[in-house]
Amino acid sequence: MNGKMKAIMKHHRGPGAVLREVEIPSIQNDEVLIKVKATSICGTDVHIYNWDDWSASRVHPPYVFGHEFSGEIVEVGEKVLNFKIGDYVSAETHLVCGHCPQCLTGQYHICEHTKIIGVDTQGCFAEYVAIPATNLWRNPDQMPSDIASIQEPMGNAVHTVLNGDVAGKSVAVIGCGPIGLMAVGVAKAAGASQVFAFDLNEYRLNLAKQMGATTVVNSAKENPIDVAKQLTNGHGVDVVCEMSGHPVAMDQGFKMITNGGRVSILSLPISPVSIDITNDIVFKGIQVQGITGRKMYETWQQVSRLLNSGQVDVSPLITHHFPLEEFEKGFQLMNKGTCGKVVLHP
Repeated sequence: MNGKMKAIMKHHRGPGAVLREVEIPSIQNDEVLIKVKATSICGTDVHIYNWDDWSASRVHPPYVFGHEFSGEIVEVGEKVLNFKIGDYVSAETHLVCGHCPQCLTGQYHICEHTKIIGVDTQGCFAEYVAIPATNLWRNPDQMPSDIASIQEPMGNAVHTVLNGDVAGKSVAVIGCGPIGLMAVGVAKAAGASQVFAFDLNEYRLNLAKQMGATTVVNSAKENPIDVAKQLTNGHGVDVVCEMSGHPVAMDQGFKMITNGGRVSILSLPISPVSIDITNDIVFKGIQVQGITGRKMYETWQQVSRLLNSGQVDVSPLITHHFPLEEFEKGFQLMNKGTCGKVVLHP
C-alpha cells in the first residue's frame, strides 16, 4: 500500500515526541500490514518519551515508537498463509531469532537476541504498522479494540502471577501501575485468598480496589511489612509480585514474604538494589523469579481465555481515550500517575 500516514515520532535524542506525516510501511514477504484501531501507552513508551538513561542507551531516533495495539489486516505478504485481509489481530511484541539455545528449547520469551517492536524497530503509534505474521494473535470478533490493545501488557501480569501456584494463597502486588492493576485482577481470578495492593498513589489504589484487591495500602501512610504480617497471622505473604522497581519497596517485598514463598519480579529498577540475601532469601528458602515478556504463546492463550470468560474485567483500568493527535495529554497523565491505561485512536 502506498501513501502517507500520521505517526507519533520519537524525533530526536531528547524529551518529547512529535506527530508527523510519514510513508506507510512497506511489508516483507513474511509480514502483514495492519490498520491500527487502538494503541495504548506503556511505561516503556513513557521512558522513551521522557528520554531517561535507559532510553538514551537503547533506542535510536528518529523512528515511530509504541508497541501495544489492535487492528485489522489490510495487506498480506506472499509467504503468509495463515492470516488474511480483514483479520482482527494484536501482536506479540518480542521478535525472536528462532535459533539460539533458548529458542531451540521452546523458551522464546528469553531469546538471546530479542528485539522489541516500537523499541528496536518501527512501532504502532501510527495509522498503520507492519508486523511479521509469526507474531500475530487473532482476536475474537466481539472483543473491543481498546481491550484487545492491552492484551500484551496483560500478558506480563499473567506471566508474573501465574508462574507458580496462587490458588488459596495470599498475594502481594507491589506497585499499582497498569500492569500491577492487571496482576491484582489475575490473582483474584486465579483463586488467591487475599490480594494486597501496595502503592503511594491513592488514585491507583482506588483502581486496585475495583480490580479486586482485598486490602489496599498506601505505603507512605502504613508500614507494608507490618500490614502484611498482621493479615497473615504473622507468617508473611505466600507470593510477592514486584511491579514497582523502587529499592525500598523491593526490600519490603523480600521482608514480607513467608518462608518458602515466591517473589516474581517484573519491574526494572534503574540502578542496583540492595537486598539482604542471607536473611531474606537463603534462610527463608524462597524462590526468586525474573519475569520478562510473555511465554510465546502459552501466556496469550491464558490472557484471551481470562478476558473472554469474564474472569478478569480490565475495563475499570482503561481510564482515558484520546485521538492520536492528542497523544501529549496521555503522556502527561502517565507522568502524573492520574490515570490507568491510556488508549490512543488513530
